[in-house]
Amino acid sequence: MLISAIAFAFLSISVKSLIHLGSFELVFFRCLGTSILANIYLRFQKISPFGNERRLLIYRSVSGLIAMSMFYLSLNYLAVGTSVALRYTSPIFATLFAVLFLKERVKHIQWLFFLLSFSGVLVMKGFDPDINTTGFLIIMCTAIFSGLAYISIRKIGNRDHPVVIVNYFMTFGAVVSGFIAIPMWIQPYGYEWILAGSLGVIGLVAQYFMTRAFQIAHTNVVAPMKYVEMVFTVLLRMMLLGERYSIYSFLGALIIVGGLLLNIRFSTTEGIKKKKA
Repeated sequence: MLISAIAFAFLSISVKSLIHLGSFELVFFRCLGTSILANIYLRFQKISPFGNERRLLIYRSVSGLIAMSMFYLSLNYLAVGTSVALRYTSPIFATLFAVLFLKERVKHIQWLFFLLSFSGVLVMKGFDPDINTTGFLIIMCTAIFSGLAYISIRKIGNRDHPVVIVNYFMTFGAVVSGFIAIPMWIQPYGYEWILAGSLGVIGLVAQYFMTRAFQIAHTNVVAPMKYVEMVFTVLLRMMLLGERYSIYSFLGALIIVGGLLLNIRFSTTEGIKKKKA
């Protein structure tokens, strides 16, 4: 999940540089590139792209596409920092849905760890003092549908190859977003083509390792690791874009990592106790 978080951080920076192209056009470039690479991999490995859990694969694709499209769309209404901060409520929704639909058990103390990590996000980025209502509703829908996508991957488990899951999502996303983007298409120029093309490559790495993580570990352990993406994003923006952050940003990073480590340590300890029992 850490590899996925790093890749998503790079992806966020690339998207920020291309936001003028429009949300659905960015979704198209992201999905098309990843879909092409995923299909090449599946063909090379002689793996059927159709999958076994087709109903769940479609469900994951729809929820994932809605989440991705709404996140990019929210950037037209909210500041990037506000959108990212609000999007990180998704692990909380994922854990809630896992309890409701997958019957996963979460201890009361783990909810405190989740809240601790989320409070770190708020410390790092804060909220825009003038949050647009439309943007707020869009980004909260992003978090909800992201949570649904996460648990659908968990439900699929190891019955499908992670690249098959990614391919379903990206192929579906490329077709749908491509049709929507046609009437509002903005032509990229020069280096923008390179950045647009890189979305697919980085997206494949990010999606593959995220999918694999949710397949092999419980949602309440993996989902909060998404918060690490915020830490990497801040660091990359400092190194690549020369941005500067206050002491509160670094304090928030420590709180996020602390909450994650506490949750993982607690889950690991509980797992060891159950095995011994």
